[in-house]
Amino acid sequence: MPDLRHALGVHGEQLAERALAERGWRIIARNVRTRFGEIDLVCHDGSGFVFVEVKTRRATSFVSAIEAAGPRKVVRLGRLAENWLGVHHRRGSPWRIAVLALTVGPGGIRAQLADAIDG
Repeated sequence: MPDLRHALGVHGEQLAERALAERGWRIIARNVRTRFGEIDLVCHDGSGFVFVEVKTRRATSFVSAIEAAGPRKVVRLGRLAENWLGVHHRRGSPWRIAVLALTVGPGGIRAQLADAIDG
């Protein structure tokens, strides 16, 4: 039996990409893996890079999707973002971390985008 949590997460990332593209954001990279962690989406919104953490949860989950990306996760993503910018020769470029929370409930999927930190 496939892992339903993994399937929900993959579907959530696909929905997140669509939602961000509809806002005019360009998707630069997906699931950037390093030995220090992973960045779900690297985007550019026209004014700078946005490193997006996608969290998908059921409405009945104990922890909401937006709360699932806690302060330690955001700090780690900031380090990963700075590293990505350095590797791609973009140090000094404007950037920020955002969390895209998708909550799946009986009425459908609710998306909430929140900026976490600016670089």
